[in-house]
Amino acid sequence: MNGILYLEDGTVFAGKGFGARGTNVGELVFNTSMTGYQKILTDPSYKGQIINMTYPLIGNYGVNEIDYESERIHAFGLIAKDIAFNPSNNKSIMTIDEWLRFQGVPGVWNVDTRMITKKVRDEGTVKAVISTEGISTYEAKALCRRTGLRQDWMKEVGVKNVVHRPGGGYKIAVMDFGIKTSILKAFSARDCDVYIFPYGSTAAEIMSISPDGIFLSNGPADPEEAVKGIETTRALIGKAPIFGVCMGHQILALAFGGRTYKMKYGHRGGNHGVIALETGRSAITSQNHGFAVDGQSVIEHDLIITHRNLNDDTVEGMRHKKLPVFSVQFHPEASPGPNDSEYLFERFMEFMKGGKA
Repeated sequence: MNGILYLEDGTVFAGKGFGARGTNVGELVFNTSMTGYQKILTDPSYKGQIINMTYPLIGNYGVNEIDYESERIHAFGLIAKDIAFNPSNNKSIMTIDEWLRFQGVPGVWNVDTRMITKKVRDEGTVKAVISTEGISTYEAKALCRRTGLRQDWMKEVGVKNVVHRPGGGYKIAVMDFGIKTSILKAFSARDCDVYIFPYGSTAAEIMSISPDGIFLSNGPADPEEAVKGIETTRALIGKAPIFGVCMGHQILALAFGGRTYKMKYGHRGGNHGVIALETGRSAITSQNHGFAVDGQSVIEHDLIITHRNLNDDTVEGMRHKKLPVFSVQFHPEASPGPNDSEYLFERFMEFMKGGKA
C-alpha cells in the first residue's frame, strides 16, 4: 500500500505504507536512536507525535515480549527509510509491520528521512498528517488545517486508579504523568514499595500513604497544561524528598515558580551528552522532550542548576539549596549503553534514608 506524510507547510513525502491502514494528525519529531524502537513507540511521552527515525533500518530485530514501556504504542505514526520485514532475533515474536498493524498505527517507509530530519531541525517541529489509506494531498491539507494538536496528553496516559507495586523497602508515591515501565523496574530492583497515583490526585491523597519519597514521572506534551499536577507538587514540597524526571523535572520547576518554554525541535534519542556541573563528569543520556526549563527563572527560586546539555547548554538538572528535592531532564533509567546516570536513583534512596532517620 502507498503511504504519505504531509507537512503543514505543504511539503509532501510519498512513500510506501506499512503497519495499519489509517490516518493520523500529530506533531512531527525525529529520534536519533540507533536501537530501541519498541521502547520508543511504547513510551507514553510520545503520545500525539509522529516519529521520524534517523537510523536508516528499522525493525531488523523484530518485536519481543520484553521491551515495552507501556501496554501499547502511544506514537501516532512511524517514519523510516527502510523497514526489515524479515527480522533476525531469537526473541522476536512478530515483525514491526505486524505489530503496528495489530496496534492500529500507520507507518510510512521508503522516504528521505534525512531530508525530513533536516527540515524539522531547521524549521522546528511541525504539524503533519501520516496516512496509509490513499488520501490525496488535498485531503491531507484539509485534514491538517482543521485538526489541532492537543497539549494535555499527560492527563490521559497514566493510570486511572491508584496502583500498588509491593516491595519491602522505601515507600514511594509516584505522580503519574505517563511513567515508563523501565522507571518502575528501577524502583523494583531496589525493593521499593511503590504506589502510582493518577493525574489529578491531591496532596492529601498522596500523603495519606505516608510516603518516604515522591517521584514525578515523565509524560507527554506541554508541562504548563498539567495545572493540577503543578498545584499538587507545590503542596508536597517540604513534605518528603522529591525526585523528578523529564516532565517531572519541568513540573517541579513550575511548582517552584519557574518557567518552561517550547524548544525548536527538542531532544529525542539515546546519544545526548550531559555534564554534571558539580563534579565535572559528563554522561551519554537518553532523552525525549520538546520543552525545557528556563534556568534563570529557577535560580530565582532557590534552585541550583546541576546539569547542562553539552550540545545546546539547556538545563538538564537542578536541586534545591536546602530541601531534599532534585530533578533531571534526561532518563537515568534508560541506560543507552552506559549506566552512568543510575547514581541518581541512589541519591533518591539516600534522601529517603535521611528522611526516615
